[in-house]
Amino acid sequence: MQMTFRWYGEGNDSITLKQIRQIPGVKGVVWALHDVPVGEVWLAGRIEEVVNQASEYGLNTEVVESVNIHEDIKLGLPTRDKYIEAYKETLKNLSKFGVKCVCYNFMPVFDWFRTDLFKEAEDGSTALFFDAKKVLSLTPEEVVKNMEENAKDFTLPGWEPERLKDLKSLFAQYKNISEADLLANLTYFLKEICPVAEECGIKMAIHPDDPPFSIFGLPRIVKNKEDIGRLLDAVDSPSNGLTFCSGSLGGNINNDLIDIARTFTDRIPFAHIRNVKHFGDGSFIETSHNVEDGSLPITGIVNALYENGFDGYIRPDHGRHIWDEVCRPGYGLYDRALGIMYLLGAWHTNALLKE
Repeated sequence: MQMTFRWYGEGNDSITLKQIRQIPGVKGVVWALHDVPVGEVWLAGRIEEVVNQASEYGLNTEVVESVNIHEDIKLGLPTRDKYIEAYKETLKNLSKFGVKCVCYNFMPVFDWFRTDLFKEAEDGSTALFFDAKKVLSLTPEEVVKNMEENAKDFTLPGWEPERLKDLKSLFAQYKNISEADLLANLTYFLKEICPVAEECGIKMAIHPDDPPFSIFGLPRIVKNKEDIGRLLDAVDSPSNGLTFCSGSLGGNINNDLIDIARTFTDRIPFAHIRNVKHFGDGSFIETSHNVEDGSLPITGIVNALYENGFDGYIRPDHGRHIWDEVCRPGYGLYDRALGIMYLLGAWHTNALLKE
């Protein structure tokens, strides 16, 4: 297992590589070229810049999150092939610099979704919050406007602002796209991509839908154990894998996260681990990694991965905003560093017990 930490790049993150290097146990950064428009090839020169920046601090760059998927691929439009070819070129360029895992998602319109970015908790910290009632009472445009206005001048992770300027048109394109259609379009993409990924020694690791249920009527195809199994079976390739994200899958309290982790360990090259607390109306808030603070079996998940021989990458996922830190929503330094200590403690406890 290798512990990593997500970093948004020089000039685009409140956290420095020097600070990341000082977190015990962290071996690499999870990164991306966030300024490259979706669908364009990531050039070798730009990739090398980031690799060199991280290597100065002894950190590797083996995991990329994310090389975003162009919406035309998700929609299955005739133009998808040119974007798939560009994706292949990006994978080839990444492989030249030792990248071994690419996290991506296939969520329509929104990369992820919350209604509040800085919801205050009982202890005075703030965190990302999904208000089930608010989603029902507001339009997509209203919720997106609220998120963008409250991001504290930071870009929202994974979002493509240009794409969201005309939500009505984008939603109209998905009006007749079923879950079966979306899965077929993903399968088409993977059948094209996986042979190249295999040649490059790269594992493609799809991120679950966040949240793992339909919002505003959009199709969702990576919501639960059944969906994951169907997807992994659709393209039989060692490069067709899963990013196990406890916070995303844990958005549905009915998902058995320990069972999912145990069942698919050999197809999980990358894991995001975070805790969430559920409320009776379907809302949830992100909490500390401490199992007692949320509703998810965090230590049980770590145990399941360890017991089944997980040898991929882990990063602490979204953290709270604590100690008056000003940071990108969900991606501060302090609570994620605390989360790493919690996760390493759980992992090393398994190792000691095995001895």
